[in-house]
Amino acid sequence: MLFNSLAFIVFFPIVAVVYWLLPTKWRNPFLLLASYYFYMNWDPRFALLILFSSVTTWGCGMLMHRYAARRKMILTTCLTVNFGILFVFKYLGFISSLITDALAALHIAIAIPQFELLLPVGISFFTFQAVGYTIDVYRGTIKPERSLSTYLLFVAFFPQLVAGPIERAKNLLPQFHDRHRFDGQEVIRGLRLMVLGYFMKLCIADAVSPYVDAVYGNIAMHNGTSIMLATLFFTFQIFCDFGGYSLIAIGTARCVGFRLMQNFRQPYLAGSVKDFWRRWHISLSSWFSDYLYIPMGGNRCSRVRHCFNLFVTFLVSGLWHGANTTFVAWGAYHGGLQVVHTVWHRKDKHKKSPVRRPLIIRLVNIFVTFVLMMIGWVFFRANTISDALLALKKMATSRGMLYNGEGKPAILLPLLLIVLLMCIEIYNERRSDGGRNGVCESTGLRSCLLTAGLIIVILLCAQFDGGQFIYFQF
Repeated sequence: MLFNSLAFIVFFPIVAVVYWLLPTKWRNPFLLLASYYFYMNWDPRFALLILFSSVTTWGCGMLMHRYAARRKMILTTCLTVNFGILFVFKYLGFISSLITDALAALHIAIAIPQFELLLPVGISFFTFQAVGYTIDVYRGTIKPERSLSTYLLFVAFFPQLVAGPIERAKNLLPQFHDRHRFDGQEVIRGLRLMVLGYFMKLCIADAVSPYVDAVYGNIAMHNGTSIMLATLFFTFQIFCDFGGYSLIAIGTARCVGFRLMQNFRQPYLAGSVKDFWRRWHISLSSWFSDYLYIPMGGNRCSRVRHCFNLFVTFLVSGLWHGANTTFVAWGAYHGGLQVVHTVWHRKDKHKKSPVRRPLIIRLVNIFVTFVLMMIGWVFFRANTISDALLALKKMATSRGMLYNGEGKPAILLPLLLIVLLMCIEIYNERRSDGGRNGVCESTGLRSCLLTAGLIIVILLCAQFDGGQFIYFQF
Protein backbone atom coordinates (compact mmCIF):
# COMPACT_ATOMS: atom_id res chain seq x y z
CA MET A 1 0.00 0.00 0.00
CA LEU A 2 1.35 3.42 -0.99
CA PHE A 3 0.12 6.55 0.72
CA ASN A 4 -1.28 9.15 -1.65
CA SER A 5 -3.08 12.41 -0.96
CA LEU A 6 -6.41 10.72 -0.17
CA ALA A 7 -4.81 8.24 2.22
CA PHE A 8 -3.34 11.12 4.23
CA ILE A 9 -6.81 12.61 4.67
CA VAL A 10 -7.89 9.39 6.37
CA PHE A 11 -4.71 8.32 8.20
CA PHE A 12 -3.71 11.55 9.94
CA PRO A 13 -7.05 12.31 11.68
CA ILE A 14 -7.45 8.68 12.81
CA VAL A 15 -4.06 8.79 14.52
CA ALA A 16 -4.94 12.10 16.19
CA VAL A 17 -8.25 10.77 17.55
CA VAL A 18 -6.70 7.57 18.90
CA TYR A 19 -3.84 9.57 20.44
CA TRP A 20 -6.16 11.66 22.61
CA LEU A 21 -8.24 8.64 23.65
CA LEU A 22 -5.21 6.80 25.01
CA PRO A 23 -3.81 7.20 28.54
CA THR A 24 -0.84 9.56 28.69
CA LYS A 25 1.77 6.85 29.23
CA TRP A 26 0.73 5.03 26.04
CA ARG A 27 0.66 8.02 23.73
CA ASN A 28 4.35 8.13 22.76
CA PRO A 29 4.54 4.34 22.18
CA PHE A 30 1.41 4.62 20.02
CA LEU A 31 2.93 7.46 17.98
CA LEU A 32 6.10 5.40 17.52
CA LEU A 33 4.13 2.40 16.23
CA ALA A 34 1.99 4.63 14.00
CA SER A 35 5.10 6.30 12.61
CA TYR A 36 6.78 3.03 11.71
CA TYR A 37 3.54 1.66 10.24
CA PHE A 38 3.28 4.85 8.21
CA TYR A 39 6.81 4.47 6.86
CA MET A 40 6.53 0.73 6.23
CA ASN A 41 3.66 1.30 3.81
CA TRP A 42 6.24 2.19 1.17
CA ASP A 43 8.53 -0.78 1.78
CA PRO A 44 8.71 -2.63 5.12
CA ARG A 45 12.40 -3.42 4.57
CA PHE A 46 13.37 0.23 4.80
CA ALA A 47 12.08 0.42 8.36
CA LEU A 48 15.32 -1.38 9.22
CA LEU A 49 17.24 1.46 7.56
CA ILE A 50 15.61 4.24 9.59
CA LEU A 51 15.93 2.07 12.71
CA PHE A 52 19.65 1.59 12.06
CA SER A 53 20.18 5.31 11.46
CA SER A 54 18.29 6.15 14.66
CA VAL A 55 20.13 3.63 16.83
CA THR A 56 23.59 4.62 15.55
CA THR A 57 23.05 8.36 16.03
CA TRP A 58 21.48 7.82 19.46
CA GLY A 59 24.33 5.53 20.49
CA CYS A 60 26.97 7.97 19.26
CA GLY A 61 25.28 10.73 21.24
CA MET A 62 25.48 8.65 24.40
CA LEU A 63 29.11 7.71 23.70
CA MET A 64 30.12 11.35 23.15
CA HIS A 65 28.59 12.26 26.48
CA ARG A 66 30.40 9.41 28.25
CA TYR A 67 33.75 9.67 26.45
CA ALA A 68 34.07 13.42 25.94
CA ALA A 69 37.77 13.19 25.05
CA ARG A 70 36.95 11.01 22.05
CA ARG A 71 33.82 12.78 20.89
CA LYS A 72 35.41 14.03 17.66
CA MET A 73 36.32 10.49 16.61
CA ILE A 74 32.84 9.25 17.56
CA LEU A 75 31.20 12.07 15.59
CA THR A 76 33.36 11.36 12.53
CA THR A 77 32.42 7.68 12.65
CA CYS A 78 28.73 8.50 12.99
CA LEU A 79 28.76 10.96 10.08
CA THR A 80 30.70 8.54 7.90
CA VAL A 81 28.25 5.70 8.53
CA ASN A 82 25.08 7.72 8.02
CA PHE A 83 26.22 9.79 5.07
CA GLY A 84 27.74 6.61 3.65
CA ILE A 85 24.32 4.96 3.68
CA LEU A 86 22.81 8.03 2.04
CA PHE A 87 25.54 7.99 -0.61
CA VAL A 88 25.07 4.28 -1.42
CA PHE A 89 21.29 4.50 -1.87
CA LYS A 90 21.09 7.92 -3.49
CA TYR A 91 24.33 8.73 -5.30
CA LEU A 92 26.27 5.54 -6.05
CA GLY A 93 24.44 4.85 -9.32
CA PHE A 94 24.77 8.52 -10.32
CA ILE A 95 28.53 8.53 -9.71
CA SER A 96 29.06 5.26 -11.58
CA SER A 97 27.12 6.58 -14.59
CA LEU A 98 29.18 9.80 -14.59
CA ILE A 99 32.40 7.78 -14.55
CA THR A 100 31.12 5.59 -17.38
CA ASP A 101 30.20 8.63 -19.49
CA ALA A 102 33.56 10.29 -18.81
CA LEU A 103 35.48 7.16 -19.82
CA ALA A 104 33.35 6.75 -22.95
CA ALA A 105 34.11 10.34 -23.93
CA LEU A 106 37.83 9.49 -23.66
CA HIS A 107 37.26 6.30 -25.69
CA ILE A 108 38.27 4.13 -22.75
CA ALA A 109 36.39 0.84 -22.68
CA ILE A 110 36.14 -0.11 -19.02
CA ALA A 111 33.02 -1.74 -17.63
CA ILE A 112 31.91 0.18 -14.56
CA PRO A 113 29.26 -1.60 -12.47
CA GLN A 114 25.90 0.16 -12.63
CA PHE A 115 23.88 0.33 -9.42
CA GLU A 116 20.11 0.77 -9.45
CA LEU A 117 18.96 0.66 -5.85
CA LEU A 118 15.41 1.51 -4.82
CA LEU A 119 15.62 4.87 -3.07
CA PRO A 120 14.08 4.76 0.42
CA VAL A 121 11.39 7.41 0.72
CA GLY A 122 12.44 10.48 2.73
CA ILE A 123 15.99 9.20 3.33
CA SER A 124 17.53 12.66 3.03
CA PHE A 125 15.07 14.10 5.53
CA PHE A 126 15.47 11.62 8.36
CA THR A 127 19.23 11.31 7.79
CA PHE A 128 19.72 15.08 8.12
CA GLN A 129 17.48 15.23 11.20
CA ALA A 130 19.38 12.41 12.92
CA VAL A 131 22.80 13.79 11.94
CA GLY A 132 21.80 17.26 13.13
CA TYR A 133 21.04 15.80 16.56
CA THR A 134 24.49 14.16 16.70
CA ILE A 135 26.26 17.38 15.75
CA ASP A 136 24.29 19.32 18.37
CA VAL A 137 25.33 16.81 21.04
CA TYR A 138 28.95 17.14 19.89
CA ARG A 139 28.77 20.93 20.12
CA GLY A 140 27.14 20.76 23.54
CA THR A 141 24.07 22.72 22.51
CA ILE A 142 21.83 19.89 23.71
CA LYS A 143 22.19 16.98 26.11
CA PRO A 144 21.92 13.45 24.70
CA GLU A 145 18.51 11.84 24.90
CA ARG A 146 18.70 8.92 27.31
CA SER A 147 15.49 7.22 26.24
CA LEU A 148 15.98 5.22 23.03
CA SER A 149 12.23 4.94 22.39
CA THR A 150 11.81 8.72 22.66
CA TYR A 151 14.70 9.27 20.27
CA LEU A 152 13.28 6.72 17.82
CA LEU A 153 10.06 8.73 17.84
CA PHE A 154 11.97 11.97 17.29
CA VAL A 155 13.52 10.62 14.08
CA ALA A 156 10.41 8.79 12.85
CA PHE A 157 7.65 11.20 13.95
CA PHE A 158 5.17 10.47 11.19
CA PRO A 159 3.87 13.95 10.21
CA GLN A 160 7.31 15.19 9.13
CA LEU A 161 9.13 11.89 8.56
CA VAL A 162 9.08 11.67 4.78
CA ALA A 163 9.10 15.32 3.68
CA GLY A 164 10.00 17.51 6.62
CA PRO A 165 10.19 20.00 8.11
CA ILE A 166 13.67 18.84 9.17
CA GLU A 167 13.24 19.43 12.88
CA ARG A 168 15.95 20.35 15.37
CA ALA A 169 16.38 18.22 18.46
CA LYS A 170 16.25 21.25 20.77
CA ASN A 171 12.77 22.08 19.50
CA LEU A 172 11.08 18.70 19.05
CA LEU A 173 12.74 16.30 21.53
CA PRO A 174 11.63 18.15 24.71
CA GLN A 175 8.02 18.07 23.47
CA PHE A 176 7.96 14.26 23.74
CA HIS A 177 8.60 14.62 27.47
CA ASP A 178 5.81 17.14 28.00
CA ARG A 179 2.41 16.14 29.30
CA HIS A 180 0.09 17.22 26.50
CA ARG A 181 -3.41 18.30 27.32
CA PHE A 182 -6.20 18.50 24.78
CA ASP A 183 -6.62 22.07 23.55
CA GLY A 184 -9.59 22.63 21.28
CA GLN A 185 -8.23 25.91 19.91
CA GLU A 186 -4.95 24.25 18.90
CA VAL A 187 -6.82 21.41 17.22
CA ILE A 188 -8.90 23.92 15.26
CA ARG A 189 -5.76 25.78 14.19
CA GLY A 190 -4.17 22.51 13.16
CA LEU A 191 -7.20 21.51 11.11
CA ARG A 192 -7.19 24.88 9.36
CA LEU A 193 -3.56 24.44 8.42
CA MET A 194 -4.39 20.99 7.06
CA VAL A 195 -7.31 22.34 5.02
CA LEU A 196 -5.09 24.96 3.43
CA GLY A 197 -2.44 22.31 2.76
CA TYR A 198 -4.96 19.98 1.12
CA PHE A 199 -6.28 22.86 -0.98
CA MET A 200 -2.77 23.57 -2.23
CA LYS A 201 -2.02 19.92 -2.97
CA LEU A 202 -5.34 18.61 -4.30
CA CYS A 203 -6.72 21.67 -6.07
CA ILE A 204 -3.56 23.24 -7.53
CA ALA A 205 -0.54 20.90 -7.50
CA ASP A 206 -2.41 17.82 -8.72
CA ALA A 207 -4.51 19.86 -11.16
CA VAL A 208 -1.55 21.35 -13.04
CA SER A 209 0.57 18.19 -12.89
CA PRO A 210 -0.80 16.59 -16.12
CA TYR A 211 -0.11 19.75 -18.12
CA VAL A 212 3.42 20.08 -16.72
CA ASP A 213 4.17 16.40 -17.36
CA ALA A 214 2.86 16.57 -20.93
CA VAL A 215 4.96 19.60 -21.87
CA TYR A 216 8.16 18.77 -20.00
CA GLY A 217 7.90 15.14 -21.09
CA ASN A 218 8.48 16.25 -24.68
CA ILE A 219 10.03 19.72 -24.79
CA ALA A 220 10.96 19.40 -28.47
CA MET A 221 7.30 19.12 -29.54
CA HIS A 222 6.07 22.24 -27.74
CA ASN A 223 6.54 25.94 -28.45
CA GLY A 224 7.75 28.63 -26.10
CA THR A 225 4.24 29.76 -25.13
CA SER A 226 3.23 26.31 -23.90
CA ILE A 227 6.56 25.81 -22.14
CA MET A 228 6.18 29.17 -20.41
CA LEU A 229 2.73 28.23 -19.11
CA ALA A 230 4.02 24.80 -18.03
CA THR A 231 6.89 26.50 -16.19
CA LEU A 232 4.47 28.87 -14.46
CA PHE A 233 2.34 25.88 -13.51
CA PHE A 234 5.34 23.95 -12.19
CA THR A 235 6.43 27.00 -10.17
CA PHE A 236 3.18 26.70 -8.26
CA GLN A 237 3.05 22.91 -8.43
CA ILE A 238 6.32 22.53 -6.53
CA PHE A 239 5.24 25.13 -3.96
CA CYS A 240 1.72 23.79 -3.49
CA ASP A 241 2.90 20.19 -3.39
CA PHE A 242 5.74 20.65 -0.92
CA GLY A 243 4.36 23.67 0.93
CA GLY A 244 0.98 21.95 1.12
CA TYR A 245 2.53 18.85 2.68
CA SER A 246 4.41 21.00 5.18
CA LEU A 247 1.15 22.63 6.27
CA ILE A 248 -0.51 19.20 6.57
CA ALA A 249 2.42 17.96 8.67
CA ILE A 250 2.46 21.04 10.90
CA GLY A 251 -1.33 20.95 11.26
CA THR A 252 -1.36 17.24 12.10
CA ALA A 253 1.32 17.77 14.74
CA ARG A 254 -0.73 20.64 16.19
CA CYS A 255 -3.74 18.32 16.48
CA VAL A 256 -1.75 16.02 18.79
CA GLY A 257 -0.14 18.84 20.76
CA PHE A 258 3.22 19.25 19.01
CA ARG A 259 4.72 22.37 17.44
CA LEU A 260 6.79 21.97 14.28
CA MET A 261 8.77 24.79 12.74
CA GLN A 262 7.36 26.83 9.88
CA ASN A 263 8.77 25.59 6.58
CA PHE A 264 7.43 28.17 4.10
CA ARG A 265 6.63 31.84 4.55
CA GLN A 266 5.10 33.33 1.41
CA PRO A 267 8.16 32.55 -0.77
CA TYR A 268 6.75 34.04 -3.96
CA LEU A 269 6.37 37.41 -2.27
CA ALA A 270 10.13 37.61 -1.69
CA GLY A 271 11.79 40.83 -2.81
CA SER A 272 15.21 39.32 -3.56
CA VAL A 273 16.90 35.97 -4.13
CA LYS A 274 18.31 36.13 -0.62
CA ASP A 275 14.89 36.86 0.82
CA PHE A 276 13.45 33.93 -1.12
CA TRP A 277 15.74 31.48 0.69
CA ARG A 278 14.66 32.91 4.03
CA ARG A 279 11.12 31.88 3.08
CA TRP A 280 11.53 28.66 1.05
CA HIS A 281 12.15 25.27 2.72
CA ILE A 282 13.26 27.11 5.84
CA SER A 283 14.18 23.96 7.75
CA LEU A 284 16.65 22.83 5.06
CA SER A 285 18.05 26.32 4.47
CA SER A 286 18.72 26.79 8.19
CA TRP A 287 20.20 23.27 8.41
CA PHE A 288 22.74 24.01 5.69
CA SER A 289 23.43 27.40 7.22
CA ASP A 290 24.15 25.99 10.68
CA TYR A 291 25.97 22.80 9.71
CA LEU A 292 27.75 23.71 6.46
CA TYR A 293 27.81 27.42 5.60
CA ILE A 294 28.80 28.77 9.05
CA PRO A 295 31.39 26.01 9.77
CA MET A 296 32.99 26.86 6.40
CA GLY A 297 33.38 30.45 7.55
CA GLY A 298 30.05 32.00 6.60
CA ASN A 299 30.43 35.70 5.91
CA ARG A 300 33.14 36.23 8.55
CA CYS A 301 35.90 36.04 5.98
CA SER A 302 37.13 37.70 2.81
CA ARG A 303 34.69 38.58 0.06
CA VAL A 304 36.02 35.87 -2.21
CA ARG A 305 35.79 33.22 0.49
CA HIS A 306 32.29 34.40 1.44
CA CYS A 307 31.13 34.00 -2.15
CA PHE A 308 32.78 30.59 -2.32
CA ASN A 309 30.99 29.49 0.85
CA LEU A 310 27.65 30.63 -0.54
CA PHE A 311 28.15 28.90 -3.87
CA VAL A 312 29.27 25.60 -2.35
CA THR A 313 26.36 25.59 0.10
CA PHE A 314 23.80 25.98 -2.66
CA LEU A 315 25.61 23.51 -4.90
CA VAL A 316 25.39 20.90 -2.13
CA SER A 317 21.76 21.86 -1.56
CA GLY A 318 21.05 21.11 -5.22
CA LEU A 319 22.78 17.74 -4.94
CA TRP A 320 20.75 17.01 -1.78
CA HIS A 321 17.61 17.08 -3.89
CA GLY A 322 18.69 14.25 -6.15
CA ALA A 323 21.41 12.42 -8.05
CA ASN A 324 20.96 14.19 -11.35
CA THR A 325 22.90 16.86 -13.22
CA THR A 326 19.73 18.96 -13.43
CA PHE A 327 19.66 19.31 -9.63
CA VAL A 328 23.35 20.18 -9.60
CA ALA A 329 22.69 22.85 -12.25
CA TRP A 330 19.74 24.15 -10.21
CA GLY A 331 21.93 24.43 -7.11
CA ALA A 332 24.72 26.10 -9.10
CA TYR A 333 22.20 28.55 -10.58
CA HIS A 334 20.97 29.60 -7.13
CA GLY A 335 24.53 29.71 -5.82
CA GLY A 336 25.42 32.06 -8.66
CA LEU A 337 22.40 34.26 -7.89
CA GLN A 338 23.45 34.45 -4.25
CA VAL A 339 26.99 35.46 -5.21
CA VAL A 340 25.72 38.18 -7.56
CA HIS A 341 23.31 39.44 -4.89
CA THR A 342 26.05 39.50 -2.25
CA VAL A 343 28.51 41.39 -4.46
CA TRP A 344 25.84 43.81 -5.69
CA HIS A 345 24.56 44.65 -2.19
CA ARG A 346 27.90 44.66 -0.40
CA LYS A 347 27.85 48.44 -0.22
CA ASP A 348 24.59 48.34 1.81
CA LYS A 349 26.06 46.04 4.48
CA HIS A 350 26.95 48.77 6.97
CA LYS A 351 23.70 50.73 6.76
CA LYS A 352 22.04 50.92 10.16
CA SER A 353 18.51 50.48 8.87
CA PRO A 354 17.24 49.77 5.37
CA VAL A 355 15.22 52.47 3.66
CA ARG A 356 11.68 51.32 2.94
CA ARG A 357 11.29 51.45 -0.82
CA PRO A 358 8.18 52.76 -2.58
CA LEU A 359 5.48 50.19 -3.33
CA ILE A 360 6.18 50.17 -7.08
CA ILE A 361 9.85 49.34 -6.48
CA ARG A 362 8.91 46.53 -4.10
CA LEU A 363 6.47 45.10 -6.65
CA VAL A 364 9.14 45.22 -9.35
CA ASN A 365 11.59 43.43 -7.04
CA ILE A 366 9.00 40.74 -6.29
CA PHE A 367 8.30 40.25 -9.99
CA VAL A 368 11.98 40.04 -10.93
CA THR A 369 12.65 37.58 -8.11
CA PHE A 370 9.67 35.47 -9.19
CA VAL A 371 10.94 35.34 -12.79
CA LEU A 372 14.42 34.32 -11.59
CA MET A 373 12.87 31.53 -9.53
CA MET A 374 10.87 30.36 -12.55
CA ILE A 375 14.06 30.11 -14.59
CA GLY A 376 15.61 28.02 -11.86
CA TRP A 377 12.61 25.68 -11.74
CA VAL A 378 13.20 24.87 -15.43
CA PHE A 379 16.42 23.07 -14.45
CA PHE A 380 14.69 21.43 -11.47
CA ARG A 381 11.86 19.98 -13.59
CA ALA A 382 13.59 19.17 -16.88
CA ASN A 383 14.69 15.60 -17.46
CA THR A 384 18.12 16.61 -18.74
CA ILE A 385 20.31 19.70 -18.98
CA SER A 386 19.79 19.78 -22.75
CA ASP A 387 16.01 19.78 -22.22
CA ALA A 388 16.32 22.67 -19.76
CA LEU A 389 18.44 24.72 -22.17
CA LEU A 390 16.05 23.95 -25.03
CA ALA A 391 13.09 25.03 -22.88
CA LEU A 392 14.79 28.34 -22.02
CA LYS A 393 15.70 28.90 -25.66
CA LYS A 394 12.15 28.27 -26.85
CA MET A 395 10.65 30.53 -24.18
CA ALA A 396 12.94 33.34 -25.35
CA THR A 397 12.55 32.85 -29.11
CA SER A 398 9.57 30.65 -29.98
CA ARG A 399 5.92 31.62 -29.89
CA GLY A 400 2.80 29.83 -31.09
CA MET A 401 -0.59 28.45 -30.19
CA LEU A 402 -0.99 27.44 -26.58
CA TYR A 403 -1.19 23.71 -25.92
CA ASN A 404 -4.60 23.24 -24.34
CA GLY A 405 -4.00 19.97 -22.55
CA GLU A 406 -7.48 18.68 -21.70
CA GLY A 407 -9.06 21.94 -22.83
CA LYS A 408 -9.20 25.58 -21.79
CA PRO A 409 -11.35 25.01 -18.67
CA ALA A 410 -8.67 22.62 -17.37
CA ILE A 411 -6.17 25.48 -17.73
CA LEU A 412 -8.32 28.38 -16.55
CA LEU A 413 -9.50 26.74 -13.32
CA PRO A 414 -5.97 26.19 -11.92
CA LEU A 415 -5.11 29.77 -12.87
CA LEU A 416 -8.08 31.06 -10.90
CA LEU A 417 -7.15 28.88 -7.92
CA ILE A 418 -3.57 30.15 -8.11
CA VAL A 419 -4.91 33.71 -7.93
CA LEU A 420 -6.95 32.71 -4.86
CA LEU A 421 -3.86 31.19 -3.25
CA MET A 422 -1.82 34.34 -3.87
CA CYS A 423 -4.58 36.45 -2.30
CA ILE A 424 -4.30 34.25 0.80
CA GLU A 425 -0.51 34.58 0.68
CA ILE A 426 -0.72 38.38 0.47
CA TYR A 427 -3.16 38.46 3.38
CA ASN A 428 -0.87 36.22 5.45
CA GLU A 429 2.14 38.36 4.55
CA ARG A 430 0.42 41.53 5.69
CA ARG A 431 -0.53 40.13 9.09
CA SER A 432 2.43 37.81 9.65
CA ASP A 433 4.58 38.38 12.74
CA GLY A 434 7.37 36.03 11.60
CA GLY A 435 6.27 32.87 13.37
CA ARG A 436 2.57 32.61 12.64
CA ASN A 437 0.79 31.08 9.68
CA GLY A 438 -1.42 34.06 8.97
CA VAL A 439 -5.13 33.49 8.61
CA CYS A 440 -4.89 29.90 9.85
CA GLU A 441 -3.75 31.13 13.27
CA SER A 442 -6.78 33.33 13.67
CA THR A 443 -9.92 32.22 15.44
CA GLY A 444 -12.05 35.03 14.02
CA LEU A 445 -15.05 34.92 11.73
CA ARG A 446 -12.96 35.79 8.66
CA SER A 447 -10.74 32.76 9.18
CA CYS A 448 -13.74 30.48 9.70
CA LEU A 449 -15.35 31.69 6.48
CA LEU A 450 -12.12 31.22 4.53
CA THR A 451 -11.68 27.69 5.87
CA ALA A 452 -15.29 26.83 5.02
CA GLY A 453 -14.78 28.26 1.54
CA LEU A 454 -11.62 26.21 1.02
CA ILE A 455 -13.43 23.04 2.08
CA ILE A 456 -16.12 23.76 -0.54
CA VAL A 457 -13.46 24.40 -3.18
CA ILE A 458 -11.73 21.12 -2.26
CA LEU A 459 -14.97 19.17 -2.57
CA LEU A 460 -15.71 20.75 -5.96
CA CYS A 461 -12.26 20.96 -7.54
CA ALA A 462 -9.91 18.50 -5.86
CA GLN A 463 -8.06 15.83 -7.84
CA PHE A 464 -8.39 12.91 -5.46
CA ASP A 465 -6.69 10.54 -7.88
CA GLY A 466 -3.43 12.54 -7.82
CA GLY A 467 -0.02 11.05 -7.21
CA GLN A 468 2.33 11.14 -4.26
CA PHE A 469 4.02 14.27 -2.98
CA ILE A 470 7.00 15.36 -5.07
CA TYR A 471 9.43 15.63 -2.17
CA PHE A 472 8.84 12.03 -1.09
CA GLN A 473 11.52 11.10 -3.65
CA PHE A 474 14.16 13.08 -1.75
